[in-house]
Amino acid sequence: MNFHLLHPKEQLVRIMNRIYNNKMTTLSGGNLSIKDLNGDIWITPAGIDKGKLAANDIMCVKANGQIIGPHRPSSEYPFHISIYNKRPDIKAIVHAHPPALVSFSIVRNIPDTNIIPQAKRVCGKVGYAPYALPGSDKLGENIAATFEKGYNVVLLENHGVATGGTDLLNAFHRLETLEFCARTIIQAKRVGEITTLTEEQISFFDHRQNNLPEFEILEHTSLEREIRSQIVDIVHRSCDRNLMISTEGVASIRYEGNDFLITPSGLGRRSIDIEDIVMIKDGKREKGKNPSRSVLLHQSIYKNNPYINSIILAQSPNVTAYAISKEFFQTRTIPESYVVLRDIQKIKFGDQFNDPEKIAKSLSQSVHVLLIQNDCLLTTGKNILEAFDRLEVAEFSANSLITSKIIGECIKIDDGQISELNEKFSLAK
Repeated sequence: MNFHLLHPKEQLVRIMNRIYNNKMTTLSGGNLSIKDLNGDIWITPAGIDKGKLAANDIMCVKANGQIIGPHRPSSEYPFHISIYNKRPDIKAIVHAHPPALVSFSIVRNIPDTNIIPQAKRVCGKVGYAPYALPGSDKLGENIAATFEKGYNVVLLENHGVATGGTDLLNAFHRLETLEFCARTIIQAKRVGEITTLTEEQISFFDHRQNNLPEFEILEHTSLEREIRSQIVDIVHRSCDRNLMISTEGVASIRYEGNDFLITPSGLGRRSIDIEDIVMIKDGKREKGKNPSRSVLLHQSIYKNNPYINSIILAQSPNVTAYAISKEFFQTRTIPESYVVLRDIQKIKFGDQFNDPEKIAKSLSQSVHVLLIQNDCLLTTGKNILEAFDRLEVAEFSANSLITSKIIGECIKIDDGQISELNEKFSLAK
């Protein structure tokens, strides 16, 4: 499905559903708008349940000021129009009150997007707008003045956040990514000292080599079709389980030999469908498609580890808290965590771009999971369900670890108990 071909009404409803269902706003909070080619502004209504918003609820404010629709436009309409007037390049605006970003707004602090490379590239620098009465012209002036300085993401003092984009998905991705950063930073501060990336380190992300030579698929086998469906199912499930967000997360499955199928680059994870999945064959990419920027890492892992048949890279918030902190991710907490994950090695940031062979050789028949500093968790498996299970167990384990810090000190399973687990579950050393 091409989201951009949907009518503005449908786009607004679908994105509001995502925001509300992902607990990034309340029944009465938040508003979205799209400015179309005619200069008309389509905007969510005032006083309507965001959890049950329908296309016929969406309001249209014509370029001549005429209001069309069954309700009133959002009370925050003044700041939307102010932003559009100051920034003609912005065609969509998202405003919401995500809990973690509200936390930052009420302590008047801006989340650092340098915690993972994608966040900085998606959000850019984050602006800050002083407080003013909601719905007032002054609030519109404050927010628009900040956008006018070139920011596409603006934290609103004691209020929430506003993001702009070339289209609604673009603006939503900025909201979702910044909220992810805020949640991850909050969790990481409970863990310990945080590490951030330099601009030079972040630039590694820009130079990934995914522009492989092309080949054309002449026919589709049943196995290939099955693999495409499996990848789409797991990516969507990962999004539903808050293990991936729209701008972050990769999954692949081995096809034949060292050939594999992988998620694409540049598409929102929640929107990926079977035709978007990219076949990699003999080091070439399926014609007309761009694979994930991590394609060379996946290729190296499959080449060096014939027993691995699936790979997932994900930035789930609690695990990523350990990726951006200096603390060790302790898996010797409950039997399931240790049996599924074993001890997790942390890989130095940059190796995933500059030395994929090193990461590939860090994996073995007893090492299935790696934590990459200031980036992601890498899980592998004999199939995609096993790789996904390791991702889920890691996120649940990290969540329990962080939460336990409020209660007391974690007492890990001792060496004797670990030996019993190794013997009972035949865990190779």
